[in-house]
Amino acid sequence: MYKKQLIIFSLLSFFIGEYTSAQQKPLVLWYDKPARIWEETLPLGNGKLGMTPDGGITRENIVLNDITLWSGGKQDANNYEAYKSLPKIRQLILEGKNDEAQELVNRDFVCRGQGSGGATWGKYQTLGNLQLDYEYPGSKEVKPEAYKRTLSLDKAVATTEFILNGVKYKREYFCSFDDDVDVIRITADQPKKLNCNISINRPEKASLATQGNELLMFGQLDNGTDGKGMKYTSRVTTKLKDGSLTTEGNNLKIKDATEIIVYVAAETDFKHTDFEARVKKVLQEAKEKTYDGELARHSANFGKLFNRLTINLGEGEAAKLPTDVRLDHFYKDYKNDVSLSALFFQFGRYLSISSTRVGLLPPNLQGLWANQINTPWNGDYHLDVNVQMNHWAIEPANLSELNLPLAELVRNLTGHGAKTAKAYYNADGWIAHVITNVWGFTEPGESASWGASNAGSGWLCSNLWDHFAYSRDLKYLKSIYPVLKGSAAFYQSALIKDPKTGWLVTSPSVSPENTFYLPNGKTASISMGPTIDNQIVRELFNHVITAARLLKVDAAFSASLQEKLKSIPPVGVISKDGRIQEWLEDYKETDPQHRHISHLYGVYPAGLITPNSTPALAEAAKKTLEVRGDDGPSWSIAYKQLFWARLQDGNRAFKLFREILKPTLRTDINYGAGGGVYPNMLSAGPPFQIDGNFGATAAIAEMLIQSHDGYIELLPAIPDAWKAFGEIKGLKARGNFTVDMNWKDGKITSYKIASTVPQKVKVKINGKQRTITSVKF
Repeated sequence: MYKKQLIIFSLLSFFIGEYTSAQQKPLVLWYDKPARIWEETLPLGNGKLGMTPDGGITRENIVLNDITLWSGGKQDANNYEAYKSLPKIRQLILEGKNDEAQELVNRDFVCRGQGSGGATWGKYQTLGNLQLDYEYPGSKEVKPEAYKRTLSLDKAVATTEFILNGVKYKREYFCSFDDDVDVIRITADQPKKLNCNISINRPEKASLATQGNELLMFGQLDNGTDGKGMKYTSRVTTKLKDGSLTTEGNNLKIKDATEIIVYVAAETDFKHTDFEARVKKVLQEAKEKTYDGELARHSANFGKLFNRLTINLGEGEAAKLPTDVRLDHFYKDYKNDVSLSALFFQFGRYLSISSTRVGLLPPNLQGLWANQINTPWNGDYHLDVNVQMNHWAIEPANLSELNLPLAELVRNLTGHGAKTAKAYYNADGWIAHVITNVWGFTEPGESASWGASNAGSGWLCSNLWDHFAYSRDLKYLKSIYPVLKGSAAFYQSALIKDPKTGWLVTSPSVSPENTFYLPNGKTASISMGPTIDNQIVRELFNHVITAARLLKVDAAFSASLQEKLKSIPPVGVISKDGRIQEWLEDYKETDPQHRHISHLYGVYPAGLITPNSTPALAEAAKKTLEVRGDDGPSWSIAYKQLFWARLQDGNRAFKLFREILKPTLRTDINYGAGGGVYPNMLSAGPPFQIDGNFGATAAIAEMLIQSHDGYIELLPAIPDAWKAFGEIKGLKARGNFTVDMNWKDGKITSYKIASTVPQKVKVKINGKQRTITSVKF
């Protein structure tokens, strides 16, 4: 009887899922006025190129990006004498003289040179601006009617539409997933009404020219040594229906056209020495295609990724309002806008697809959208939560291959990271500390207070493991095993014994990026065995042991890690005030509301602390979060949302989600409270940092499905706000399972769990755990 019910249940879920997909409503951000600031523009990207149009009436600015465009260059900033100071630093820490140890770290144990503040470090930079100046002959006043800007998430196309003097104007924009070109089509519903001047510019390191009827911008960025850094080129060309095209200076002048198609291509020498020829070729190929064909192939290729997952939480009256107005209302009136949560989740998936491509680079602090030369925090890769958070949603959101660019970035760190391990710790394996760039930097940062963290490389390995955990791809596991083993080898050889406890711990290190009081009243960041390091080492060693067993390699090395695990500190220590200790000693933190909550790494992403397996530690984690508070930069709020989701408090997680969606226009550099989102739904630190988007997307997934505790649980942290109704198709769970489910009043009414080969799997549904057999994809 039970098997019959299961079959009916699964079939019902399948048909409902198919119907839901067919009835999926368009996913659109829309606005009734042009963007006044860049943080109101609409982000488009194809994993390489990006653009953000502002939809201006008489003058339109479109910021252009190429994810490979970096200043700076390769450097060796290792201090090869650093390891000689290591015994003294460790001795001072053992003696409780952490402040003196920190002084020594700042003198001998940081990178050489200027570090991330120097020109050699480099920055991810904007490519430049495409400027479109429109003329409307015969118009006394330019007062458009029926103005509307949209971004279609399921089509990856933006539009601007308005009526002026009885003429309907429309602009369509996309970064093609068919060719590597930005495409802008400008039309009018009456003939020969389009008049436009087109130019391109960049704040620095740019030469402009025209070749035939094309605009050309090219240059070479500063590498911090001889000035001969990365080279780039960009070309702009057009295709007209009616009208005339002439060049005047470095401008294209178009008169009396009925349709204008603008093509923009860009390339750097980051991967291709023939970058200039590639730009010419891709432009020529794009112009030879019809616009409709290009658009259809673009949306189809994008849809291969985006359409893997659909979600429907219902719809409230507020869904009819412009997106910026919805955001203004949501915090207090979220019950009238249940679909905004689903829209934001899909926006996160859209941003991942648009800013990441297999074979290129992972998204940086700004994804691939930057409007400045001096991008905040260099637009680089921070390894103490940010780049990891950029990837946490990828697996459950059914975009698995988009994890591969991060794996390649990490693989490219290991060679230089081995030099850093020797230089500073005289250790085996490889290490990366807190920050890196496309040039392979692995040294400590330039200040001990944040730059000496040992967590970076181990944390990266957690992300790499996640791709295997979800995909079960043994070929991939074999390819990354040397990376994982090298990281484990570092920790194995660098750990020291704490004489008080007998535990093996890292030293020196920091708990990113927090500071504590010493008994003498002074403050320090440098310590030994901060909780995050202990959790990372435990997780990494277990992953390497599992990988070695699956790959049938390194039995002796695996056994040595197994032996070391016996002396690794416990997953968490509960302090006298009931919280999880952040350091080996029960220090008092200088900032109880600090933005980092690194010592809860064991809750997320590691899954070492769960309500089911470690209830006492889970309660201590909740107390930790209560003291930390709910505000902070957006990425910090998103991390707290993830923690509460893992602790299975859906309403508290939803409260954090509401905090994420608080509107802001602040663009200052912020380290404390005040995160939120801009009108275009990009997250604000402030300033714009994309990790808040990706972190909140991952947290929504964790509220809907969890699979880290030995079974798949459906709706583990569903908030009251989503209980009435929901249907979702295409979520992923560890073990390479795809999950569809429907619910009503917070209870699952139907579900389907599929895999490439039918297999038994434990699931927890409506509070009851059972074992079922998955169906075949």
